Amino acid sequence: MSKLLAFGASSSKNSRNKRLAYYVARRMAPKEANLIDLNEFEMPIYSEDREFEVGIPAEAYKFKKLVNESLGIIISLAEHNGSYTAAFKNIYDWVSVIEETVWSNKPLILLSTSDGKNAGNIVMQSALSRFSRQSKFEIPHFSLPKFNDNFSDKDGIIEPKLLYELDKQIKVFNSQVDELLSASNN
Repeated sequence: MSKLLAFGASSSKNSRNKRLAYYVARRMAPKEANLIDLNEFEMPIYSEDREFEVGIPAEAYKFKKLVNESLGIIISLAEHNGSYTAAFKNIYDWVSVIEETVWSNKPLILLSTSDGKNAGNIVMQSALSRFSRQSKFEIPHFSLPKFNDNFSDKDGIIEPKLLYELDKQIKVFNSQVDELLSASNN
């Protein structure tokens, strides 16, 4: 069982959100994180007709299995026109027909970033609203503004105040993972 599942909610090969998710995962659990790429889960666009005619794609089951096998999930949300990327939303839609509780009541930490000062906050608010309805945990979250100014692949988050804010959210997430682990051991 991988302790953490981490991904950027984007299909871009050079996704800054993927880089942020991987950085946070390595910061939290360098040897216990499963870093995935959404491109490995590309599926036809969801429709009820397609589901009825050909069934649920194997990639949806594979994604759901990774969620179920993890103790916590790190998602860095890319924002396209104020919403989720089509790639992420499509995976979410397919997995939701397997099980309505897509994240299997696992602790989540939501991240977002962009080159601007908004840092993907519109998609963050949407995700917090949606995912909190199915979570028994409060969802810690962090948005990194001006990615190119505040992040380097070598050092991670450069701005100390932003790193401090991220670490506060990581602490909340880690306590939730510990709570889940403790409950599963009892």
